Amino acid sequence: MAMVDQAPLLQVENLSFRYRDRPDYAIREITFNIKPGEVLLLAGPSGCGKTTLARCINGLIPRSYKGEMSGRVLLRGQDTAGMSLAQISQNVGTVLQDPERQILGTKVINEVAFGLENLGLPREEILARADAAMEHLGISGLHDRDTFNLSGGEKQKVALAGVLAMEPGLLLLDEPLASLDPASGLEALALIRNLADDGMAILIIEHRVEDVLKVSPDWGLFMMGGEIQYDGSAAGLAEAVDYREVKLPAQIVLERAAVDPSPVRLEPLLGKAKADSEPLVQFDHVSFSYEQGSEVLHDISLAINPGDVIAILGPNGAGKTTLVKQAIGLLKPKSGEVLVGGRDTHDLSVAEIASTLGYVFQSPSHMLFAPSVSAELAFGPNNLGHPPEEIKKEVQEAIDIMNLSGMEEDPPLALSFGQQKRVSIGAVLAMRSKILVMDEPTAGQDYKNYMDFMDSILLLPSFDAILFITHDIDLAVVYANRVIVIDHGRVVGDGRPQDVLSDYEILESSRLVPTSLLDVNLEMFDRTQCFMRAEALAHFPSNI
Repeated sequence: MAMVDQAPLLQVENLSFRYRDRPDYAIREITFNIKPGEVLLLAGPSGCGKTTLARCINGLIPRSYKGEMSGRVLLRGQDTAGMSLAQISQNVGTVLQDPERQILGTKVINEVAFGLENLGLPREEILARADAAMEHLGISGLHDRDTFNLSGGEKQKVALAGVLAMEPGLLLLDEPLASLDPASGLEALALIRNLADDGMAILIIEHRVEDVLKVSPDWGLFMMGGEIQYDGSAAGLAEAVDYREVKLPAQIVLERAAVDPSPVRLEPLLGKAKADSEPLVQFDHVSFSYEQGSEVLHDISLAINPGDVIAILGPNGAGKTTLVKQAIGLLKPKSGEVLVGGRDTHDLSVAEIASTLGYVFQSPSHMLFAPSVSAELAFGPNNLGHPPEEIKKEVQEAIDIMNLSGMEEDPPLALSFGQQKRVSIGAVLAMRSKILVMDEPTAGQDYKNYMDFMDSILLLPSFDAILFITHDIDLAVVYANRVIVIDHGRVVGDGRPQDVLSDYEILESSRLVPTSLLDVNLEMFDRTQCFMRAEALAHFPSNI
């Protein structure tokens, strides 16, 4: 490890902030520091103040977000209150939860070079640093690609490359793993550890605590309700937090859940595919390419059947979202056909398909526009012509399921990313489409929130099938009755979770990393004959 200066690079002292027009403080009396070469993991439930804290550190508060602020943020001993945003950005590099909000350039190389150009560096140095950052992240092949056509994970890597090229003293990462496939996530974490070992200070805000613990962060903070509840070693964090609130390694959950009452077993209305029924959606030899690019989907044939709960897995850029957009009519096949309810999507409008398939975009900023959460949730049912009394019930049900109570009159785009994601899912739930399609539903969500809303969604009687695109293998383990793996635009795996996810050759080639929960489920499968969450495995008869 490189020798580093032991003076704190970042000091946060008694920091509190309340947003303008909000009655309560978002963060209260926050104090900690980070030295060069240290990695700090900050965890906590969605909406607890993590992103607000990040905005105070990178100077967006109070410059872009107004409100009442007290306490101090010091960078290299200098109070940021007396620094310009440009000065702060040269010391603090930020990667946002939603890369859509960060990417401005139309070409990848232009985006990665953008910050360096603003520093007025020589062209040769700009290109060398931009190329080096892309090579670090394994995205040199994206050099001349249009940013608009990148996958969410590819956009996340491009945003990170642009920040790394700036060579900041402090790297602030807000949910850096949210859009990355598992292998890319581990590679990014290894890179982060190397950067810290070379002297960079790093603050990671992340719900995927189990993954971050693999690279031995120097210590951890846990926030609840705008306050720090735990400040200590990262290993101690896993012991201090509630295993029902934070996703922890399966063995830790097994040990702690075994001494608690057995969880109530849920019997979802979905989950058992119905034999001899007509497919809801049929892909017949579907291929697709974007106008300027090579083929993205290659000769895909599959059916979505009543009762299916499908997890779509695969590496960044594999074509997962492109595949789903064929079903909802946003994209049309270049060859082959997609049938929805027996009708070719070429003959259907997106609005006509919406009554059958409700789609939750990966980025909530692509969906949200209404002045309030209630208006956002009511928009779809209104457009589909639902009766007013039904709309009222549908909106309230979505509020309850997605834990949005108290936010009904808030503007959706003023909420945290995780809260926005819940609003976008709620907006589709309220439409009562026959098939629910969610792109990365757990992005920005704490463990308890997404387990609660997934449990509730699968208990709803209104859906004939559910699809979710995810990089969270454990989501497939717990909820799916069918797993489809897409790689390089082809279906490389399609079947029961226990069959597809036990094929480690498929997992490795598709950049999917087995999790501790998958491992323990496979070990116990001869006895359980089904996949379970860790809390249930802890109380399985032969495990007591």
